Amino acid sequence: MSGVHHPADKDRTTGPVTSRSWWIYRGTGQPLTDIRLGDVLPKPPGWRTFDGGPVLPPVPPDSAETDRRLGRTGRATPRQDAHDIDLINTALLLRRPLLVTGRPGIGKSTLAYLIARELGLGRVLHWGITSRSTLRSGLYEYDAIGRAQASLGHLRPGPAPAVPGGTDGTPGPAAEPEPGARIGDFVRLGPLGTALLPYELPRVLLVDELDKSDIDLPNDLLHVLDNGTYTIPELVRARRREPVSHVHTDDPEGTVPVTDGLVRCRAFPFIVITSNGERQFPPAFLRRCVRLDVSPPREDQLAAMIAAHFENQEGRHDAMIRQFIERGRDHGGLATDQLLNAVYLRSAGVRGDDEAWGELLEALWRRLSGAP
Repeated sequence: MSGVHHPADKDRTTGPVTSRSWWIYRGTGQPLTDIRLGDVLPKPPGWRTFDGGPVLPPVPPDSAETDRRLGRTGRATPRQDAHDIDLINTALLLRRPLLVTGRPGIGKSTLAYLIARELGLGRVLHWGITSRSTLRSGLYEYDAIGRAQASLGHLRPGPAPAVPGGTDGTPGPAAEPEPGARIGDFVRLGPLGTALLPYELPRVLLVDELDKSDIDLPNDLLHVLDNGTYTIPELVRARRREPVSHVHTDDPEGTVPVTDGLVRCRAFPFIVITSNGERQFPPAFLRRCVRLDVSPPREDQLAAMIAAHFENQEGRHDAMIRQFIERGRDHGGLATDQLLNAVYLRSAGVRGDDEAWGELLEALWRRLSGAP
């Protein structure tokens, strides 16, 4: 593992990085070069080994979405603390979900995109949690109405039956279902369901803001997180006439075969679960996760974030960064995109000595909760 070559073992703002020999993910923000993750990722523990198949081909990255969130590849990336990278690698090696907690807006969800980019794990699957989210919606959706319409309403004339169809004794036309309307056409896997497909390397799944879910969802996830498998009852019931169903996935234009309604992973996905700390999770759920509490970004990390999103801006906004940190400290924390918004306005030509600049900052850097 120590032989893995990363293109940026030095951070542009913090100097040399002390890497640990067992790290796979090093937090450089740049893709691995000249090596595949499968060649350096150790086998999982025996109790986290799965044997799903047949193996599916890898999924390409969504470079546009990743660049939108992280900035262009090759630019500076905010350097994470060694302790944070320790915990990320622990979750990766143990094949356990990473539960990331911290106040809103400090970059918890971007971790999933940093990991996927650096390790070459393809497009990030995103499951945004609301109070109405259920385990089933994360696994799959079944369009029962569409299936019923295809079976009953979309009929076409068929071959002649072996019974008289008219007064003259000639056979009449029969009606049969429109071809191609198989049950798999009406099943779409959700982000969690897609992540658990049998890929050779882990997919990255972002479960965003789990603390906003119904109180039962964390407990409902336990079986899936332990066993890496689930069934689709609608396909199980239809397996005699359709043993292999081709279903849609959460990836654009993606379809995969599912045999006998059973999905079992091969490489357990790398799951990043974020929480703003608005509620406590049950002990049984916490026991299955590696927990990472993210601290507010430092001055050098904010500078690297700006450099990642804006070309030729290194060092030009240091005073604004210090002002932002001080303002966040006084207001109980600000979100990093509030700083990016201010930098964009400055880069677009709004001068710091303009009379309106102070009022603009007041509007942009309002506190995230409580009194204005």
